[in-house]
Amino acid sequence: MISQVRSEIVRYLRTETVGGALLLIAAAGALLWVNSPWGASYATMIDTKLPIPPLHLDLTLADWTKDGLLALFFFVAGLELKRELVVGELADRKRASLPILAAIGGVVVPALIAFGVGRGVDGMDRGWAIPVATDIAFALAVLALTGSRIPASARVFLLSLAVVDDLIAIILIAVLFTTTLKMVWLLVAVLCFAGWALAQHKRIGTPFVYVPLALVAWYGLHEAGIHPTLAGVICGLLTRVRPDPDEDEHCVPATHLEHVFQPISAALCVPLFALFASGVTLNSQVFSELFTDRLALSIVLGLLVGKTLGIFGFSWAAVRLGIAERPNDLGNRDMFALSVLGAIGFTVSLLVAELALEGVGDGSEAELAKAAVLLTSLAASLAGSALLLRRGRAHQARRDERALQNQE
Repeated sequence: MISQVRSEIVRYLRTETVGGALLLIAAAGALLWVNSPWGASYATMIDTKLPIPPLHLDLTLADWTKDGLLALFFFVAGLELKRELVVGELADRKRASLPILAAIGGVVVPALIAFGVGRGVDGMDRGWAIPVATDIAFALAVLALTGSRIPASARVFLLSLAVVDDLIAIILIAVLFTTTLKMVWLLVAVLCFAGWALAQHKRIGTPFVYVPLALVAWYGLHEAGIHPTLAGVICGLLTRVRPDPDEDEHCVPATHLEHVFQPISAALCVPLFALFASGVTLNSQVFSELFTDRLALSIVLGLLVGKTLGIFGFSWAAVRLGIAERPNDLGNRDMFALSVLGAIGFTVSLLVAELALEGVGDGSEAELAKAAVLLTSLAASLAGSALLLRRGRAHQARRDERALQNQE
């Protein structure tokens, strides 16, 4: 069972690598577009309305990617988290302790730094949450490209860390960005989630049950005032991951749904969100404000310093105190390199920036925050890549030395 779960994680990593590459292409395309002579057309595109009058939904294309497509991304994240909790690395308490505590450190320390640096700045009452999330696709893509000679346990640790990290970020989104709560619509959503769980318990497999339940749950949360992407992760967590005695493992709902929707999420949902969210005007003023504006500094320091120190510090302390076990083939330098990759915020950080700074000032604050997320994530990916390449050479040298000794 464990070997099968590990093979599933490897498959997930490979597809996420492709998704990470598409994400980077979409983000680069948005930056080039908005900073080109045709930048006005980009603004026109993201502000184009795509309403559904019967449902009283009057959302722009950017809103649909943020509220709709990302729900599918979080559904896949929920499926992966459920798998990890039930049959994966997080099912073993000792092994689960390390990525869980590292994820907690990667949330608490950046939040404290961001709040301390940006205290009193408009929007920082919720903006402190911008640097708390690690981007799964982006971080794993960098690891796959530059850390191929790092032991496989590094990938398992980073995946588990990022999944727990995203769960915490989702909870923060639900708590921080729920303004007015409409109990009737919340009850509708809860009933849909109960129906989903009951259908799973009764082993119902038809999509004609689950698709309406998911759509109504999404709409119920939207109308209740709760960010509707939460519907995705809840449905994922309510999906069955253990096979029945006479059931092939590939037919288990969580495995099947992840197989179906993960490529769609990686190839369509996340890149489209990156395209619609990454269009930031970059000029000399923006670059200067990154190092002078307290809002930008809170994000830059929160991600680069906070995430790195939080992930590495908490994991190091957990191992030293005997609370958790570090993989035998990973050293402190490997863990530090992985902690730097944890500073890649991107998808969820961009989402939180849009939510936290919506309506603050003249809109330049949100643009500056997104620029800080983009450039800091790029810096973290470059620094992490350099460290991983160096650690990869060290691991390869050890393997070559052992092979030489065996030959002798």
